[in-house]
This record gives sequence, structure tokens and C-alpha cells, in this order.
Amino acid sequence: MSSASKPATAGAAPGPSAPQPPPRIPETFFEVPEQRLYALSLGALLQAIKVYDFFCYLLSPSDIPLHFARKWMFADFLFCTGLSWLRIPRLRYTKAVVTLQILSLWLLDGLAFGGISVNIGAGSWAQSGHSATKSAGVWDYLPDFGLPVLYGAKETHLLGQHTVRMSPISTAHLNPSGETFCLPTPSSHVLVPLLLNNTTPNGVRYSLTPLAYSETSKASGKIEYLELSAKDLRSIEQSRIEHLQLVRAAAAKKDHDEYDEYDDDDEEDHTESTVPGNLQKTQDLTYLRVTKPGTLRLERVVDHSNVDARLIYPAEVTIVPCPRAEFTPESIAHVKDVRCAAPRLVSGAGEALQLEIDIYGVPPLSLRWTKEVGARRESFMVEGIEGAEHEHQTHSEDERRVSSVLGQRAPTRVKVPLTVVLDALGTHTYVLDTQNPPSHDLTHTTTRSVTVLRRPGVSFKYCGPGHPASLLIGEESPLTISTLEADTQDAPWDVSVRYDPPAEESGKPSKRYKGWTKTLKTQAERKELTLRANAPGEYTIIGVHGQHCEGDVLSPETCKVVERPLPTAEIEWKKIHECSGDTGVSAALVLHGTPPFQVYYRIQRDNEPPREKAKTFSTSRGELTEQPERSGHYTFQFIQLSDANYKKIDFKGPAIELDVHPPPAADFASNVHGGRGKKSISSCSGNMVDLDVELRGTPPWNVEVQIVGPKGSEVIPFSGITTPKKTLTLPIPKTIDAEGGAFGIELVSVEDAYACKRTLSVPGISVNVRRILPTVKFYGKAEQRHVTILDHEQAVLPLRLTGEGPWRVKYRKQENPERTLSATLRSPNDELQVNAKGTYELLQVTDSQCAGSVVEGEATYRVDHIPRPSAKLSSDVQAAYERFNSSHILSPICESLSDHVDLDLTGRPPFQIMYNIAKDDGFGATKLLDQPTFSSIQPRTRFQLRTSEPGRVYYEVKQIGDAAYPLAKNKDAIIPRSERLLFEQQVLMRPAARFRNHNRLSYCLNDALTAQDYSSADGVVALEGTPPFLLQVSVRNLAASEVHTETIELHDAAWRVHLPSYVFRSIGPHQVTIDAVQDASRCEQVAPDPLYRSIWVDVAETAAIIPFSRREDYCVGDVIPFQLEGTPPWTIGYRANGKSHTQEAKISPWSVPATHAGELAITSVAHQQKRCKTAVPDLRYAVHALPAAQVGHGRRIVQDIHEGDQAEIVFTLVGEPPFTFTYQRAELSPRKGVQGKVLETHTVSGVTTREYSIFSALEGTWTITSISDRYCRYPPAQDTQEKSR
Repeated sequence: MSSASKPATAGAAPGPSAPQPPPRIPETFFEVPEQRLYALSLGALLQAIKVYDFFCYLLSPSDIPLHFARKWMFADFLFCTGLSWLRIPRLRYTKAVVTLQILSLWLLDGLAFGGISVNIGAGSWAQSGHSATKSAGVWDYLPDFGLPVLYGAKETHLLGQHTVRMSPISTAHLNPSGETFCLPTPSSHVLVPLLLNNTTPNGVRYSLTPLAYSETSKASGKIEYLELSAKDLRSIEQSRIEHLQLVRAAAAKKDHDEYDEYDDDDEEDHTESTVPGNLQKTQDLTYLRVTKPGTLRLERVVDHSNVDARLIYPAEVTIVPCPRAEFTPESIAHVKDVRCAAPRLVSGAGEALQLEIDIYGVPPLSLRWTKEVGARRESFMVEGIEGAEHEHQTHSEDERRVSSVLGQRAPTRVKVPLTVVLDALGTHTYVLDTQNPPSHDLTHTTTRSVTVLRRPGVSFKYCGPGHPASLLIGEESPLTISTLEADTQDAPWDVSVRYDPPAEESGKPSKRYKGWTKTLKTQAERKELTLRANAPGEYTIIGVHGQHCEGDVLSPETCKVVERPLPTAEIEWKKIHECSGDTGVSAALVLHGTPPFQVYYRIQRDNEPPREKAKTFSTSRGELTEQPERSGHYTFQFIQLSDANYKKIDFKGPAIELDVHPPPAADFASNVHGGRGKKSISSCSGNMVDLDVELRGTPPWNVEVQIVGPKGSEVIPFSGITTPKKTLTLPIPKTIDAEGGAFGIELVSVEDAYACKRTLSVPGISVNVRRILPTVKFYGKAEQRHVTILDHEQAVLPLRLTGEGPWRVKYRKQENPERTLSATLRSPNDELQVNAKGTYELLQVTDSQCAGSVVEGEATYRVDHIPRPSAKLSSDVQAAYERFNSSHILSPICESLSDHVDLDLTGRPPFQIMYNIAKDDGFGATKLLDQPTFSSIQPRTRFQLRTSEPGRVYYEVKQIGDAAYPLAKNKDAIIPRSERLLFEQQVLMRPAARFRNHNRLSYCLNDALTAQDYSSADGVVALEGTPPFLLQVSVRNLAASEVHTETIELHDAAWRVHLPSYVFRSIGPHQVTIDAVQDASRCEQVAPDPLYRSIWVDVAETAAIIPFSRREDYCVGDVIPFQLEGTPPWTIGYRANGKSHTQEAKISPWSVPATHAGELAITSVAHQQKRCKTAVPDLRYAVHALPAAQVGHGRRIVQDIHEGDQAEIVFTLVGEPPFTFTYQRAELSPRKGVQGKVLETHTVSGVTTREYSIFSALEGTWTITSISDRYCRYPPAQDTQEKSR
């Protein structure tokens, strides 16, 4: 058999002909790398939780059920199978690998969590006592690999264990931690711990002796004896747990900021402190509730067996009242919480306070108290405090000895005086702490605080002697009073202020203002107070008092308020007179107030709206001058006045009215060209020149103008001018008028209506006279005024200009006469730059001074473009023109045949042609294949077509270059899409036929060659081309050297081998070959691929199965082997307990496991991929269940016995008698999951009953290691032999 027919091994990657299926989760939801990340993260998380459970298992009791092993075996199974089901790339494994992963993880789980144990002492695998737990039925299907027993499986064959332990001595220890106890109040109670070892108490008896108990005195009380039952102890424990939960919940809700370090929860701390840190497994802790002070003595502890526990010394503890100390109510009432410092003292008053402390407790007592002032803390201690009765009371030696043995001293109350000195500012805190030294009990604290405040001091701020406050008329002046060296705890402060009005000039008291005294209060904790003064005078602070303390008045305590007067002015007007009359006014001012001053005045001319102006003076004297430029009746008046204190105070100052006649003045108008110096104008024609003159003063005016020529001057008068602006016409000197040149014009004098004549000195005007006008023309003769350029270049048109530059030339293109263009030229030989083709015509020229003319006959210039190259199909090419897309459709051609078209080119050779090649993509669009460029030196060139691939191919000429427009320099010159040459051609596909894969087909003898599995790609021929197809195939029988040929007509692109007329008459290989194929295009077929041109067919005879052994009885777990005959793979059918199964085998021999009790029968066998099936009638076997044994009815029994007793160990046997079983006794092991050393082993045979008992007084653990019944043995014999090796 060739290599192609060998089955793929497990774990091998699939071949290229069988692509892997996609992941279960589409990549649109999660990418493949993300799926791998999430899967591996989940696996790592599971293993981390498994490590945590492993440590929990190690710290848990040894007799807990083995739920950890079952849980993690189930979790690992789900993870491995789920990962395989998701089909994530690079995380895919074959079924064999997944099974190996699951078994490896199960082995690890069993070793980690006690599901597998090793008996090292006996040298063989043994079962531990953990097998008594229950689990799911999946454990029955786990194969036996010779590994240790997996505990926790359902119906495990060897279950249970019986452990016998010798009971140790029980003890009871009162107050094991040596704690001290006290009762805070008469209604409270304490819990005294009782540590028990190896016992569970059924009753506790104790006695309570009062403090200061004396047998001779009945007044000292009597000894009480109390007994507690197991129910009473449980009730005490339940109430303790409930109280502890309430205390913890309240502590969690308590705000941290409200915590007081001196306020301890006695009962909570006591309850927590009495719990030992670590209890051993045999120890237990219970509590005794005590509500009275005294000495508690433990008398007896009895367990459920009425056995007394041994009491550990000392067996007594003393409970006393909790000591306490507090300030007496009398001392608290006489001492204020806030005190003030003495005047003129900063460090404190040094005052002594008498405090009294009430102390209660069992003497001798000690008093510890602390003093805190700010960050400074001091501690004090007083010891040996006794009551007054101790000094007078005497005891005999016998009484003292009895008192020391039977009880403690009685509690007493003592009052102690405490003197403290307030020697610093701030809060003085005194904390009392009492402690009972003999009992070292918890403390109770009391706090007393006294605050010493500094005296406040007040004064004026920003005001004092030499710095009075200013008061404006009609307003208020804010006076700031500042509080210094004051405590905010003393706020707010009351400040008393007295007002003294100013005396009149005669020295008498003021009648306008009256004095007063007020008390002002600050706002909250603000230390500044604002007093608004509305009257001048003197304001004095006379006192200050806070909420607690009286303060001091500091300097400056007096503030003087001065009223500032309004500003005034003394004004004297004067007229300014010249030859023409009054020309303006001037005013002399004397100002009173606080400089600087600002004067506001109004100017009104005739009936025009008035104008307001202002002027600032920095001193008390000033002068103001106003001379209007226009004549008229003017009114000048002062209206407002400002100084440093007052703004725009209305001021009725003196006014003046006068008729203003400004002096005459004249100047050339501003429209004449020139700068600040002499101005200039030009004259291009005529013998006169016009100038504009602006006049000021009273009309009419007389003006004298002087004309200054190169050889002389002339004064020309102008009289009777009535308008402010006049155009004067002046003659040009004759010598300059004839030849041109320059002369000057000056204003000499001006005279107004009042005969006031003034000589003028304004800048004159220079007149430039031009008699030659500028011209423009194109340079060159008529036949030379023509240029040809490329369509993207600029043409340079030469010009010739006369005149003074710069020139401005207007021109147009004769093809577009309505559009006029202009250009500014600076050289007489300048050029025009244009880029559009056409005839350009000059229209007008102007130089810097005058307008000129265009030279006739030389005003036009012609510009032409070189045409761009073009291409078209030759007339010899046969093509159909499609107007829809302007395309030329060529005749279709078969794939790979050579074809071309001829193109006619216009332009200047050589040519370069860039074109696009595109193809239909099958979705209604085109795909660009290439963008090549080819060159041609002839006007007609041959264009090669592309026929290497089938489909519709489009050709589009995108750019054409020639000698004038090379492509290298015209990359952006793309032919518009509507003007491009476009042609297309259909390339027909050549037919082809091939087998999709070369997998071998299998048939049985006398089968017809028909299609088999339609879901497989085996035996499928893929066709390419245009249907219908004519396919010629042949079948060659190698054994008989016969060839059968058939021709089939097909209309689909795929055909599964189906030749029902051909029947296999002999076994052995046959070959199916594709001889030829033809489609509707009648094109020649593609050369076939030799590898996919033919496939092999294997023809085999029927299969058979033969057993290796003649046994008819088997046990569950046994394997039944068989020999297979035929060609692999085989498919075997069998029936177990009436249910049919099939299994595939790739190698022989093959075996089937007996997994369930009942009947197992082989029904059929087939090979050649489930073909050639043969029925098997006589292979039947009986499968028997494995025997089982239990110790203690399958439970884990732990029995404690005392010396001299015996324990009964019961064995339960399951199966078909007679039985033979082996049991063993091992020593007790302190380690969990590890069996102790085996002490003895026994085998019992011939047991016909299903229950067997033995009695033993020895300590150890009894387990069963093996059992046999009539048919089977557990563990199997081969496993036992392998383990014993």
C-alpha cells in the first residue's frame, strides 16, 4: 500500500487539502491573540486558586471530607475539554493529547489533595482512610493504570477505616493567661477563661470568697459554692459571642476623629485578651461568668463519663472592683473653664487652683496624672495612698494570716487635694489615671481642662497723631480699629469709642456737632472693626471687652478727622488784540484746594453747539489762552473744577463774550504733490497752470503770488477773493513754455477785509513743464512680432517706451476685446509676459507725469502654442465603438494567445505612451493591474495586448509625450478622462480539469464505481472554463491490465466520480485518470497537472475478527483482545447489556474493555472506511462485577477507649461467596494524607457470610487492602504483582 493510503497519526497537523475549521468564537468578536490571552489567563487563575486550596487543605483538620480533590478534578476536566471545543489556533490539540492533559492534571490533584496516598512502610500501594467520602459516578469509568487508589470515588471497592485511640489524661486550667479582672460597676460582670484539655465538661463546680473575708467576723460575708452544667456553659459562650459581635460592629461604625485615647472599652479588651493565640487540637476554652468581687476557686470539673479532670495550680483568681478617680463636683463648680491673664503679663497669671480628687479602690492605691499645655506634656505619680481607717485599724497576727489566705482587703474611698498653677497661656488639661497595683487592672480616666486667655488690645489703624483722616463734605470716612494680641476664643469683642466735636474759631463748643460714646462689636472672629465717621473731630477708644476677658487700649488710641474744603478759583479774563481786531482771550487763574487741579470750561461760537475743554494745573497759579482760527461771536465760560479730593465740582466762574477776528493767512492746498518741503506739479500741455489756495481770516482777501523763472520773477496780485478755497490760474514763462523746464510759484502776502496785511513764508511750489509725451510700441517688424511656445510656458513680448518711468500700459487680447489688462513697467525696454495664445494689442500708456500714445502699426503681437501629441486606433483595427463609455470593443481571444492593435500617433517623434490596464474584479468594479509606458519613433505603432489571464481587460491611454512635451517634464499634464482613448477585450478562459485532492478511494469487491461520501472532497473533479463541459476519463485495472474510457457531458464546475457502468471484478489498486476536457469556448485546454490528473482506488475483500482466548467469563476492568483481518481502518460493532456500540481500530490486534457487568457480544466487523461489513454471530462473553469490602460499613470511625477495653472492627463483604480478604493495622499518623507504618497484616479465607468481625484492644487504624470472590479479585491480580515488584 502506498504512502497516500496510510492513516494520519494522532496529533499530526492536517494537510493542505483539509483546511482547519475556524474558531468557535468568530474573530469579529475577539481576535485570535485575544482569545489565546483570555484562555491562558483563565488557566493561570485556576492554578492560582488551586495553590490557595492546597494550603487550606494542609491547614484543615485531617478528618475533613476530600471535596478538594473531586472539585479540582472536575474543574480541570471542564477546562481542558472546553479549550479543545473552542478550537483556538495554536491551542488546538488532538483527542489523545487532551486526554493526556486531563490524566496528568488528575494525577497532580490526587497527589496534592490526598486522593492518592503511598504506603512507603509496606513497600506497596495501599488505600488510606479517606475512601469513605461520596462522589459522582464519573469515577467508575476511570481506568486502572496501576496508580494509587483514587479516593472519593462512588462505589469504591475498598471503603472505610476503623481507628482506635487510647484516651489521654484530661486537665482543667483556670485563667491560663494569668489575666487580672475587675468589675467596672456593680451591675457588670467578667468572664474568667477555663482551658480544658482532652475533655468535654459535663459540670463545673467553683467557690467565690468575698474580699476581706474573715472566719471570725460574720459581717465579712460567707463563701458561695456554685455549679454550672454543660447547658449553662454553652449559654455563657453564646452570649459572649453575641456581645463580641455587637462590640465589633459598633467599633467599625465609630468615627476615627472621635476616638479618645483615655476611654477604653474594658469589657471588649478583657474578652479579647483572655483568648490564647493558638489552641491545640485537644484543647478547648470555656468561660465562667462572675458578677461579684471576691476570690474564685475552681473546685471540680467532670466530663460526660463522670471522670474528674486534673486541676492545674493555681486554681483561683481574684476579682476586685475597678479603681476609679474623678474630680469632685465641688471643685469643678468653683473652678471656671476659662480664665484671663493678668494685665501686662504675657506668660500667664501664675494663679493657683485648688482641685479635689475622689479616689475609690482596693488599697494601697496609686495616682498618676498628667498636665498638658499646648504641645508640652508632664506626668506626675503618687503612690501608697491609704484610707483613714488604715491608720487607726490594728489586726492581730492570726487575723492578718487568715485575711491573707482567705481574701483580699476591702475597697475604700479617699479624697485627695490637688493644687495646680496656671503658669502659661493656652489650654491646661489635667488627666487623672488611677491604678490598683495588686491587681494591675484596667484604668479609668477623668479629664479637667482650664483655658487661660490673653487680654485683647485694640488701637486705630492707618490713623494717629500727625496722620489725621480726611473727611469729604457729604461723605463718610472709614476708620479701622484693629484688635491685637487677642485669642479667637474670646471673640467677639466690644469696643467703646468716644467722639469729641471740634471747637469753633472762638473757642466755644461746637453747636453743629454733639459728642457721643458708643460700643461697637466685631463680627464673629474678625479682628478688625470699621467705624464710619461722618463728622470732623476727635475719636478716642476708651475700652475693650471680650466674651471672657477685659482688654487694654493700645496706642494710637485717638484718631483726628479733618473736613477737607471744596476747591475754588480766582479768574481774570483778558482779550488778545491785533491789527484785525480781537483774535482771542487769555485767563489768569489762582486755584485754592489740594493740587493737582483740573479746570473745565465751555466755548461756544455763534449758535453752534458748545464745546467743552479741560486743562490740568499742577500748581496753584496758571494761565489759559484760546485763539480760534475762525471768526465769529464767541463765549468763554468756566463750568467745573477738580482737585485731589473732589472731582468735577460745579463752578460758576466769570464768562467773557467777544467777536473774534483771526489774522489773515494763506497756504497752497493739500492736494498738491510733495512732502513737508517744497511741493511740485507737472504741466503737459497749455501755457497756463492752475493752483488751489486755502485762505483763513475775514473775507474778502487780496493775495499776491510771485512766479520765479530761470531768468527773472513776476508778482501777480489777486483781489476780491471771497471763498476760503480759490483756484488761481497762472501763466507759464514763455521760454519754459516753448522748450519745457521748471519754474517756482511763491505766496508773497495776504490782506483781509480789515486791511490787515501779513507777509507769508509758506513753502512754494515747483512746476515741471513737459512738451514731449510718452509712447509705447511692440519691438520688431510686422513679420517678426510672432512667437510659438508650449501651452504651459510664458511668452515674453518686447516693448519700447519713451517718457519718465514708471509707465502703466493697458492692453487686450483681440479674441476677447471686452477684457482690458494692465501692467506697470519700469524700464524703457521692458517686456510683457503672457501665457494664453492669441493676438495682443496695446491700447494706452501713461508715465509718471503725462498720458501718452501708442505708435500706430506696431501695437499688435501674435502668440501661438505647439499642439500636444494624440493617439487613436488605426483604421485597420476591427472594433465596435460603444458610445455609452466611448470605448472600442475588440474581438474576444483565448487565454495566452498573442494579440495586438495598431495606433496612429500625431506630434513630434519620438513618442512615449503611458496607459492603464484594468480588469473586472467579478463584483461589478474594475481592478487596476498595471500602468506601463512604452516608446515609439514612428507615427504608427503596434500596441501589445495582455492575454495571460482570463477576464475582460480594459486599456486606457492616460498620457502621451513627444519631443516637445516629454513625459519626464510633463508629469501633471494628464489627458482629460473624456478625451482618452479607451478600448477593451474579453480574454476567454481555457478549460481545465483536476482532482481536488489525491486521497485514495476504497471499494469492496463487485462494487460499482459510484459516488460515496458527498460531504468529503475525495474523488471530486474541479472544472474551470465556460460550461457545458465534455470530460473524458479512463479507469485502468493494474491487475488485469484493462482500461475503461468514458466521455461525460457536464453543466457544473464540479463532478464527483460516478461511473455506474463500471464494476470492480478483482481486488487490488485501480487508477482513474482525466484524459481530456473541452468547454463552450472551444479553446485549447490547459496542460494538466500530473499530481492531480489521476487518483487511486483500492478494492478489498471482506473483513474478519478472531478472539485470542477461549474464556467466557471476565471481570469489570478486564480487556478482551481480538485479531483483525483485512485492510485498516476497521469498524467493529459490539453490544453491551443490550446497547449497541461501534469503535474504529487502525491497527491489529484490537481489544475492548469490559466496563460494566453483564453480557458483551461482538456483532459485526467492517474495513475500508466502514465498508465490506461482515456479521459476527458467536462471540459472547459474561462480565462479572468486582467484589467490594467495607470497614465500619464504609465510614471513617474513630473510637477512643481506655486501658482494658476492646473495640469491635466489622468488615462488610460484597460479591459472590466464598470470600478471601486481607486487612492490616497501621499506627496513627500525625500527617494528613500519609498512612502510618503498617504494624500487622492478616488474610482471611473461606468466608461464606457477608459480614465478619474481630475484637482488639490495640491502638491503630484498620483497613482492607484486597478482596476476592468466586470470579474476580480487587485489586486485580496483575496490578498486585506489579505493585509488589
